[in-house]
Amino acid sequence: MTLSLNHAHGDRITVSYGTTDLLSYVYRPEAAWEAPKPYLHPVRTLSGATVTDYRPNDHRWHKGLQLTASHLSGQNLWGGNTYVHGEGYLALADRIGSMAHVAFEEVAVAPDRAVIAEHLTWHPHDGALWAEEERRIEVRDVDADAGSWSLTWTSSITNRRDEPLRFGSPTTHGRPAAGYTGLFWRGPRAFRDGHVFTAENDGRETELMGGQADWLAYSGEHDGRNGHATVVFEHARSNDHLGEKGTHPAHWFVRNDPFAAVAPSWAFSEELLLAPGDALTRGYRVHVADGAWDRERVAAHLEAHPW
Repeated sequence: MTLSLNHAHGDRITVSYGTTDLLSYVYRPEAAWEAPKPYLHPVRTLSGATVTDYRPNDHRWHKGLQLTASHLSGQNLWGGNTYVHGEGYLALADRIGSMAHVAFEEVAVAPDRAVIAEHLTWHPHDGALWAEEERRIEVRDVDADAGSWSLTWTSSITNRRDEPLRFGSPTTHGRPAAGYTGLFWRGPRAFRDGHVFTAENDGRETELMGGQADWLAYSGEHDGRNGHATVVFEHARSNDHLGEKGTHPAHWFVRNDPFAAVAPSWAFSEELLLAPGDALTRGYRVHVADGAWDRERVAAHLEAHPW
């Protein structure tokens, strides 16, 4: 079997392997309150099991796998209520921004790889141009024997304002252990209380929250069908960069209660400043596998598929 691609223009791009739709990249605008932005959903294993959630009743703005900015110079490109220190989460409609599809630079497929390259713009609530993004998503490394495949996500965001863009999170604004921003995955409801681990730590979310590791894996059990799936997240070493106070390393945001979520946060506990005209580039790789993988199997897979 080989990869194939279908583009429903103005709506989504779907990448398939044989008869299984591995992912859909949805770029049509959605509800303004949910901070419209493109996202990947559904994302599926090779056997067809779904490993993302879409508009769950607790957070309607959680949509599969998406790039977000929960606190950006006073605006919320994450969606929903905005965290304000001392007041909690408030419904501030005039702070909800968006990320808009402009054009695809490349949409292509080969037997062993599919590419979606896109130009986007970032906007505050009033519609001004704050940033331009070049995004590239690739599907690759389909391994039928291992029951896995991977995608890479690279984004380069250029500040188009006349002042710095301040990337933050609820934690940078005073809420502990809520450093979510950047690439964000929401897992299916059935994945709650799943097994979360890194190469160094095999523990609960409280032991992994805010930590650093080259990769983090989340394994959960399906509803509606037998079996498990494992999703492994990697961030490129180049994601660590020099900030105002020295190095500004990537940290993990992770929850497995009350829901499954992972984000290699770009501003967990310290704001990230992007000067006018400068670009912030981040790279990630996500492996989607059938079965409940353990640390040894993840490590062996990553060694066999160098990035």
